[in-house]
Amino acid sequence: MLTREDIHQFLRHIGVRADSTVLVHTSMRSLGPVEGGCDGLIDDFTSYLTDGLFLVPTHTWANVNRNNPLYDVKTTVPCIGALPTVAAFRKDGIRSLHPTHSVAAFGKKAKEFVVGEEVSQTPCPKGGVWARLCAENTVILLLGVGLNRNTYIHAVDEILDLPDRLGEPYTVTVVDYDGKRMEHSFRPHHNAGSEYFENYRKPLEYFGALRQVPLGNASVGVFDPQKTAEILRLLWGRAEYNLCEDFREIPENYYK
Repeated sequence: MLTREDIHQFLRHIGVRADSTVLVHTSMRSLGPVEGGCDGLIDDFTSYLTDGLFLVPTHTWANVNRNNPLYDVKTTVPCIGALPTVAAFRKDGIRSLHPTHSVAAFGKKAKEFVVGEEVSQTPCPKGGVWARLCAENTVILLLGVGLNRNTYIHAVDEILDLPDRLGEPYTVTVVDYDGKRMEHSFRPHHNAGSEYFENYRKPLEYFGALRQVPLGNASVGVFDPQKTAEILRLLWGRAEYNLCEDFREIPENYYK
């Protein structure tokens, strides 16, 4: 069973500092038993990041959509697993007001980090929470999941203005912590390509933007957002086809 000391030792081993920003995509089943379960895992990270920021995605894209265009930060349940569901409603966290790609933030700068998400008009807009991960001293941990679960790559898509990634707009309603309702236009993902993000693995590993480290029963992807943005800009600048249209190994001459 993973203990707090195991988590802290792991974070020290991979070079995470107490003032780092860490976001996790997590499969609790793959990770194996954790002392205290989901709450324990959150406590383990937050107790280490004493001067930093801990982020857990609390996405709702499956249940906030064109047919049900309502996101209530206090009641809308995440659609991506156990840890996000627990994190979304913890009293010591602040859940962002993004209608489909919210995060729960923990730490001294949590409120500041998620400000403005209520007006997001796309899943991962420029200047939004996901784009803000492209900052120094930030790491994304893929705890027992693959690159197809890495939402940050969608943020790079939007930074690069890749075509045909967004669908037709609809009007979404966001309800904040005080019950205030806000409406705005929102464009969801369309042909997002996330199922093919594994195509990026070899280039990312080649440049050291992704490495695998064991933790519990899982292999953890340690992911560098800054390097990744640079690498994807390079790849798409050389690409002669849609790199995320199907499972296809990216030619080495695109990055070597």
